[in-house]
Amino acid sequence: MIDWDVAVTTGVRLVRPGPQVEFTEARHAVTQLRELSVAAQAHVRDFTEMHSLEPAGAAVVVDRPGWIRANVDGFRAVLEPLLDQLGTDRLNSSAASTLTSAVGSRITGVQLGAVLSYLAGRVLGQYELFLPPDPDGRAPAGRLTLVAPNIVQAERELDVNPDDFRLWVCLHEETHRTQFTSVPWLRDYVQEQMREFLLASEIDAGAFLDRLRATGEAVAEVMRGGDATLIDALQTPGQSEVLERVTAVMTLAEGHGDYVMDAVGPEVVPSVAEIRERFQRRREGTGRIDRVIRQLLGIELKMRQYAEGSAFVRQVIDQVGMREFNRVWESPQTLPTMAEIREPQSWIQRVVHGQDSVTGADDSTTGEGPAAASSA
Repeated sequence: MIDWDVAVTTGVRLVRPGPQVEFTEARHAVTQLRELSVAAQAHVRDFTEMHSLEPAGAAVVVDRPGWIRANVDGFRAVLEPLLDQLGTDRLNSSAASTLTSAVGSRITGVQLGAVLSYLAGRVLGQYELFLPPDPDGRAPAGRLTLVAPNIVQAERELDVNPDDFRLWVCLHEETHRTQFTSVPWLRDYVQEQMREFLLASEIDAGAFLDRLRATGEAVAEVMRGGDATLIDALQTPGQSEVLERVTAVMTLAEGHGDYVMDAVGPEVVPSVAEIRERFQRRREGTGRIDRVIRQLLGIELKMRQYAEGSAFVRQVIDQVGMREFNRVWESPQTLPTMAEIREPQSWIQRVVHGQDSVTGADDSTTGEGPAAASSA
């Protein structure tokens, strides 16, 4: 269903080159990012009171093509078994088999590669949840990756202290690694939601055509200034329920990362206030075409996740402290719903005080689809 080699080839061909950097400067940036990723581990551990259950080395530092290849490998590792299951269960005995052959895995690969080429110029770092299997079984289950050219480009555009900015980014990304390496069930939970999301798809000719029409309408709405996204247009009613849960956990993860990078920052990043102010303006100051693309791909929703999730974390910690906040990581049942993220007091009542949540069971918003934790 997806030609992974075509996805890589397309993405690498379309991605824009990074900023011009002298060899010695590039080598220094790579070395420093690796060192700062290690330094960030202790800062995050001490502040969050969360302890990784697996060894954590330095981050892997990549360029834009390297980020594309890594993400295709990750998609392939987690999606290929599910796509094979879909093919066995549904495509071979339905009209969708003819439709899928007509559309072609190469076209799907081109589409994936094009999206990754766009994102590859914007993502600063990422904790890769899913890696190809390690034959020896010794490699960590996930990997922290930093995209050096994007970090250098961002710090230049913002005109901020490079040392401070690089550590600031590492604090956010290390928080994601800490989340998934200190909470044993969290990775499996996200993977299970992805499995349910994909298996809830409707692969038949009629549903496919309906999705295509909805996609066209979404593009037109965004061009008119609306809030539509491609994921909203393509999802089925069954998928929307799964997406609700995924959106909640990713909003928590992203907000937690943003909160930690700023809360730890004043002690170890002297210019953190200036960096945050300028970085926020950068997130908001895009051109019209870029805003349309970001809206369609759900990136604008991701920006809301940072804000909503960070506000939830801040309010809960302010009211009940870090130890009680960390109860969000006890089990899937203690994760906040989107309604509780927007009304933190309801989560505190339900989980901390053991009372029924008034708003936690009723939330109809949808947002960004399954993805690795990352910052852009």
